[in-house]
Amino acid sequence: MKKQTKKLASIIFGMLVFAALGFYLINMEGQKNSGMFKEDAKYQIIGKSVNYHKNAGGYLAKPLKNGDYPGVIMIHEWWGLNDNIKEMADNLAGQGYVVLAVDLYNGEVADDANRARELSANIRQNPQEAIENMKSAISYLKENYQTENIASLGWCFGGQQSLQISLNSDDINATVIYYGNLVADKNQLSKINHPVLGIFGAEDKSIPVSTVEEFEKSLNELEIENEIKIYDGVGHAFANPSGANYAPEETKDAWAKTLAFLERNLK
Repeated sequence: MKKQTKKLASIIFGMLVFAALGFYLINMEGQKNSGMFKEDAKYQIIGKSVNYHKNAGGYLAKPLKNGDYPGVIMIHEWWGLNDNIKEMADNLAGQGYVVLAVDLYNGEVADDANRARELSANIRQNPQEAIENMKSAISYLKENYQTENIASLGWCFGGQQSLQISLNSDDINATVIYYGNLVADKNQLSKINHPVLGIFGAEDKSIPVSTVEEFEKSLNELEIENEIKIYDGVGHAFANPSGANYAPEETKDAWAKTLAFLERNLK
């Protein structure tokens, strides 16, 4: 009887530990996605959906207090304009920017990698539509918020698009690329006449260090001001809080570099 009681107590204890551990992990996941930068906000912000290009509806975040603020065109990962990107728009707006997070997928948000791959491939095969979309976003900021200086900023697929709009618009004053596909051809890169910040991971298999170094070399030879940071020990999409490669410390450091870069070049 005592043995059975002991065994039952042991089972109950194990179940309680497992439940507590599960609750802890859920909470940790929630913390991981809760917006680690909000506590550093300088401004109260407001956010809303806006129509800026044909049927494309983006997300606009700006300081609540009226004023003259620089603009940022924010471009989503291959998943689409999801809550994570909107949260990052809010975080950046809290630093004193009018941020328009564009939607290159006509309202669709992918919920699996296969669909994300299809959506991003369609844009890459028809790049001009994405470029026109982003140009419309620039015009929207200029016409509605009188933003004199505008940066492009994107992650992964959006990092590639951030570079693309910089190669195809004279209205960009600074470019931020988080682990996006790169162009090293100097004839193309010579169109850039503003500073570039590139954030990459040393363990990124899709964008190897050698490619990043070639990109940096071309920028330097063209005398284009640039800051390239390659983080050791992290892979692709390390700044995505919902991804397997998420690296919080490197993400914090990269965001600090991003804010310092935008502050220097837009304000």
